[in-house]
Amino acid sequence: MTFLDLLRIVGEEPVFETGLLLAGPVNAADVRRQLSRWTASGKVIMLRRGLYALAPPFRAAVPHPFLVSNRLVPASYVSLQSALSYHGMIPEAVPVTTSVTTGRPGTRYAGDETFLYRHVSAALLFGYAGEDVGRGRKALVALPEKAILDLVHLTPGGDRPEALAGLRLQELDRLDRARLLSMAARWPGGKVRRAAQAVLRLADGEGEEHETR
Repeated sequence: MTFLDLLRIVGEEPVFETGLLLAGPVNAADVRRQLSRWTASGKVIMLRRGLYALAPPFRAAVPHPFLVSNRLVPASYVSLQSALSYHGMIPEAVPVTTSVTTGRPGTRYAGDETFLYRHVSAALLFGYAGEDVGRGRKALVALPEKAILDLVHLTPGGDRPEALAGLRLQELDRLDRARLLSMAARWPGGKVRRAAQAVLRLADGEGEEHETR
């Protein structure tokens, strides 16, 4: 396989797996050797074993960090501050992409990007949707209601008023109140349910503030 063959096969895919290159009558050992050479020469970036992206100037598109995050760790979706920033629910940009997964927690590095993974039980792996991240590609991202609840769940004392105020949540009128409460009811214990009620009180206060302006 030549590098031109690689470019033809990968096309506009922002990230690709080794399996994409092994279809048809090819020598698997040769493909892996070539990938190692292209990675060493800087033409290809290895995101993890078996997952790659073309390096500039050869790639057709910059891989979106949310898409990379999904592909780095299967059974994961972007959540917490990353999802809240994406949805415009907090004012800050977030430099690290944070996801939740049923797998092991930890930090991964791919290229110049940092990806943080937090563990949740399989019962809490819900409340996300495919979001368009460009060129017809979709990444799994928590709905805003679920991102808030995930953050509360994974933060010690996350249901305390000062912790919720510290999030500086905004655009709370966009929340689906029924969905927030329905999601919160799926957690055991009262922490997340208390937080959901507190968030709705914050939303009511935000609405009253807007009305007086």
